[in-house]
Amino acid sequence: MLEQLLATDVTPNAPVLDRTGAQDGALLDAYSRAVVSAAERVSPSVAKIEITQSTRGRNGEPREHHGGGSGFVFTPDGLVLTNSHVVHDATRIELSLPDGRSFPAHLIGDDPATDLAVVRVDGPNLPAVPLGDSQKLRVGQLAIAIGNPYGFQYTVTAGVVSALGRSLRSYSGRLIEDVIQTDASLNPGNSGGPLVSSSGEVIGVNTATIMGAQGLCFAIGINTAKFVASRLLTQGRIRRAYIGVEAQTVPLHRRIVRFYDLPRETGVIVVGVEASSPAQHAGLREGDVIVAFKGQPIAGVDDLHRLLTDAQLGAGTSLTIVRRTERLELEIVPREGR
Repeated sequence: MLEQLLATDVTPNAPVLDRTGAQDGALLDAYSRAVVSAAERVSPSVAKIEITQSTRGRNGEPREHHGGGSGFVFTPDGLVLTNSHVVHDATRIELSLPDGRSFPAHLIGDDPATDLAVVRVDGPNLPAVPLGDSQKLRVGQLAIAIGNPYGFQYTVTAGVVSALGRSLRSYSGRLIEDVIQTDASLNPGNSGGPLVSSSGEVIGVNTATIMGAQGLCFAIGINTAKFVASRLLTQGRIRRAYIGVEAQTVPLHRRIVRFYDLPRETGVIVVGVEASSPAQHAGLREGDVIVAFKGQPIAGVDDLHRLLTDAQLGAGTSLTIVRRTERLELEIVPREGR
């Protein structure tokens, strides 16, 4: 027996194969290959966007403000998707690609409510990214962000999809629905750049971070971006209904909730009515509390925003309110607005 043991030990101090380490190494190699492959596929289409805005100084003298962000070419004929806040009110837009080419760009349309915009450039052989399906995303899958943070061109960061179905308030005040949360690092200048899957398809448009937080970054789902881009291309804008009120979310008195068997314990109180607005024509007054729109319960201002779509334009719609202690049904005709 001893001879057999000695016979097997042909190399003293031979290293023992660490199977766990080998598996980890293989996984790391696969991760690296996925990131490299996706970045190589998408990076040629990622644009650095530089804009100029004309402003007025304190003394009224004209000034120029310079800024920028990222975007990506999504059609071979030069359509570029980016954030609204990157190009909004720009007097000049310049776009540069990784191959060294630069182009002047012009704005097709932007939608501050979803923080999305489409610009166009004219040039030959423009590389377009493939667009994915954000409805198929799963929490935990690889997410790769590509952009130009702080002017450092074509920077790649990687993480995972941290959560789905988030809501994020745009700078217009409306909520953006179905936002992707990721821990792929984003910084100023990443705005408008693509969030990419391991297969190299764009799954989102990077848009925001939470100041002071780490690993809390957000991208607008590419399905939302497809819808908005198609409307901007055909109409130049997104049509939304408005009724002309200033409003706040407030709790309802428990007795009111119980007496009228209301499904929500909050509503929208009218704190101001615009002159000649649909709200004024419908008879809304300051102090009225909106609790339903077209039969749908209203628990807050965001619920009302969600229901004020272009489908409501010009159509008589029921509005349920509580005035003091009385529940009333009004008819309102929303019109196109902000």
